[in-house]
Amino acid sequence: MKKTLATVALGLLAFACSKTEKETEIEWIQLFNGKDLQDWRIKIRNHDLDENFGNTFRVEDGLLSVRYDEYEAFDQQYGHIFFKEPFSYYLLQVEYRFIGEQAPEGEGWAWRNSGAMLHSQDPETMLKDQDFPISIEGQFLGGNGKDKRTTCNLCTPGTNVVLADTLFTPHCINSNSKTYHGDQWVQANFIVLGSEEVHHMVGRDTVFTYFQPQIGGGMVNPVDSLIKQDGKLLESGYIALQSESHPIDFRRVAVLDLSAFKNDREKMKELVNRALSIKTLK
Repeated sequence: MKKTLATVALGLLAFACSKTEKETEIEWIQLFNGKDLQDWRIKIRNHDLDENFGNTFRVEDGLLSVRYDEYEAFDQQYGHIFFKEPFSYYLLQVEYRFIGEQAPEGEGWAWRNSGAMLHSQDPETMLKDQDFPISIEGQFLGGNGKDKRTTCNLCTPGTNVVLADTLFTPHCINSNSKTYHGDQWVQANFIVLGSEEVHHMVGRDTVFTYFQPQIGGGMVNPVDSLIKQDGKLLESGYIALQSESHPIDFRRVAVLDLSAFKNDREKMKELVNRALSIKTLK
């Protein structure tokens, strides 16, 4: 079954699109409206839900920005901003850039490090001092100007996935993307197909694929044991963006809902290809 799905997914980018198709037929849901944080919920470690400690998440110059100028020290106050509604089958498109200097006492591994949390638990179910939501993370990394540092990697806070018919239990694994140095904008795309399969992309290039995202493993602390039901497949969940101690901007966060076409893969291929052919990154 997984091989069949993989073949279909790889065909997403091979599908030839007609030049007569209209881009306006693609119904992107703009999660970030460019004006405010309406429809988003904030959870920062050691703070109550919806408390935007230190004005961490803000809108400046039409960007959803993560900043730490009001922090004396980061002190492992990991933050996440969640869109209000869950999704199941979808294409998520995020355009991001890292800028500036890391917050004081930010940990070394978190330098130019952020991510998009996929199939995340409901922020209502997170404990006050919980560090990360149970989720699949599409990890964003920025380059340091010299070393290879791939982006759209996979990390698994409180989750596992299947790679090549084997349950993958380590926390992170690198994609095969190139490195993006400096403060340049990067477009990340994630094709998320319920509990079947997930594809990480940079632009139109697929850089990582895995199957059967599910609850399991560690790297979430503390956590409600009633929520962390190991082995439970993640059919749907919330989308969240991270605050891990390095300033980052997001100028586009949009979803193409594919749930109506989960039993029509040819139509899904068509929609995804047309959506990805629309250039938004300047």
